[in-house]
Amino acid sequence: MNNFIILILDGVGVGELPDASKYGDEGSSTLSHIAEAVGGLDLPELQKMGLGNITNINGVPPAENPTASFGKMTEISKGKDSITGHWELGGLYIDRDFDYFPQGFPEELVSRFLELTGCKGILGNVAASGTEIIKELGNEHMMSGYPIVYTSADSVFQIAAHEEVIPLKKLYEICQITRKEVLKPPMNVGRVIARPFTGARDNFKRTVNRKDYSLDPPGKTILDLCYENNITTCAIGKIVDLFNHRGMHIKQHTKSNDSGVEKIIKFNKELLVSLIFANLVDFDVYYGHRNDPEGFAEALKIFDRRLPEIIASMDESDYLLITSDHGNDPTTPSTDHSREYVPLLFFNKKNKGKDLGTRRTFSDVAKTAAAFFGLKEQYAAESFLNVPE
Repeated sequence: MNNFIILILDGVGVGELPDASKYGDEGSSTLSHIAEAVGGLDLPELQKMGLGNITNINGVPPAENPTASFGKMTEISKGKDSITGHWELGGLYIDRDFDYFPQGFPEELVSRFLELTGCKGILGNVAASGTEIIKELGNEHMMSGYPIVYTSADSVFQIAAHEEVIPLKKLYEICQITRKEVLKPPMNVGRVIARPFTGARDNFKRTVNRKDYSLDPPGKTILDLCYENNITTCAIGKIVDLFNHRGMHIKQHTKSNDSGVEKIIKFNKELLVSLIFANLVDFDVYYGHRNDPEGFAEALKIFDRRLPEIIASMDESDYLLITSDHGNDPTTPSTDHSREYVPLLFFNKKNKGKDLGTRRTFSDVAKTAAAFFGLKEQYAAESFLNVPE
């Protein structure tokens, strides 16, 4: 089938980067710390591939003859957010960090938001957990009709609203105005995110109708390159929004990790000579940001049990690359992303596993995908497609 699958396990880091202290993440090590917290991880399929050969993970020993090539990758771009990580995986070096608002949005920005969107007021304006802030302000939102505006450690402008108070169509319109008119350059905010929720007083729940409005990548990513060369590109999950719908023939949003796995299998069986780029976000959003190592471990276990189904959908011409975009250590006091190396597992049914070492940049992923399809590019990276024994 000659498909190249890039599979992002969102938030699954394998140890602090040398500059982690600059980001407040010294000592972070997502996988190792989760394993310690739960008394060992149970990941036999990833273990066979060589996950335990990358770093010390309780319950996941090194494989004597790993079925996949293994290593870890360094993020050289500035930041630790999802967009930066994915854009670097896509071949770009991001030398300007995004704008962040740990103390909330400045008064001038809030005034511009109110003027341009027509909202009469806002609630929140803090850096907060999305689930916690609707718990805290949901009742007041229901009475006032004001949207809940908040941010996080990422470069995001998030707008939460009850679907019966601000209907989805109106919420999306507010987000579009915010993206296009409120956050104009020189501001550099990565994403505006619609965060709808439902429920009754003191019992609110976010819905699957989230919508992201991202910036365009500042250069040609591996998706763009394949798209321009008539190689089918299939974006699954968060990939659609992080690359702002660009360079994609097929766009598939997902509601869960299992949904993402199903779509990977489906399209790998159906497509020929294609780039399948998928993100499984549950690890990050439900467990990393909520400091839940037990839930994180269980999600990893469920994915591990489904990994053979993905492999079974492949033939000897297909490649599977498993990695991440940043860390999200749930054992630290912080609920934010962590600046970490990310794992690299590179599998093909006919090839033996090799030690790929520590890669200089996430962009080695794009370089390798381009080499697989025989495409000319100018990524400042190194392919590991044909690393010698």
